[in-house]
This record gives sequence, C-alpha cells and structure tokens, in this order.
Amino acid sequence: MVRKLIRNRPEPEIFTLNCPTQQVLDIIGNKWSVIIIYCLAYQTRRYKQLERKIEGISQKVLTQTLRKLEKNGLIERKVYPVVPPQVEYSLTSLGETLIEPLALLAEWSEKHLAEIESAQKP
Repeated sequence: MVRKLIRNRPEPEIFTLNCPTQQVLDIIGNKWSVIIIYCLAYQTRRYKQLERKIEGISQKVLTQTLRKLEKNGLIERKVYPVVPPQVEYSLTSLGETLIEPLALLAEWSEKHLAEIESAQKP
C-alpha cells in the first residue's frame, strides 16, 4: 500500500546536490538536530535545561547544533538583558512545521526498535 502511494508521486530529485531534500537533510538529518527540535516542541528552554534534558550531548555539539538550527530559521534565540545573561530557545513557526513528521518518526521508532535490534543480531 505504501509503495503504491509513493508510486503515485513523481520521483523527487533527491539524487542531485541542489535538491531541496538533500539541503534540508543536511540541516536536520542528524540525531541531535532532531532531538533538539523535538525537545523544544514541548516548551521554550534555556541552554542548561536543554543540556540537562538531552543525555549524551556535549556542550560543543549542543552549541553548534543550536547555532545551525537558528541560522536556518528553525529555532529562535532570545537573550534577556539581565546579569548573568539569560538565553531562551524556542521553535520558530517554520520549526513547528517539523513537529508532526518528527512525532511520526518517534512513533515509528518505538514501534519498530525491537525488529531493528533483532536484525542486528548475528
């Protein structure tokens, strides 16, 4: 059924370097970008809140990923003029458009992880 659905659509130009899909996957196609977007889908968070919430992410990778997502218009960084500085991160309206597809990916992952783990066994 899924293959029939996909066959009714024209094949995208995902094999070319200038393809929109490749360009977007370059931005969000890594686990940290996806996890940060998904985390911010629930609420605006400060840097330290993100760092504590997302297990296994280093400060360097968190900072780099936040900068990349901000540069590409998916998250917003708001700095409050207080001492010490307070910075909050939230999704932009563009970033919010990723919530549904990422929720579907999370749902699919939960449903099929056991099958993937089973396939990995020798």
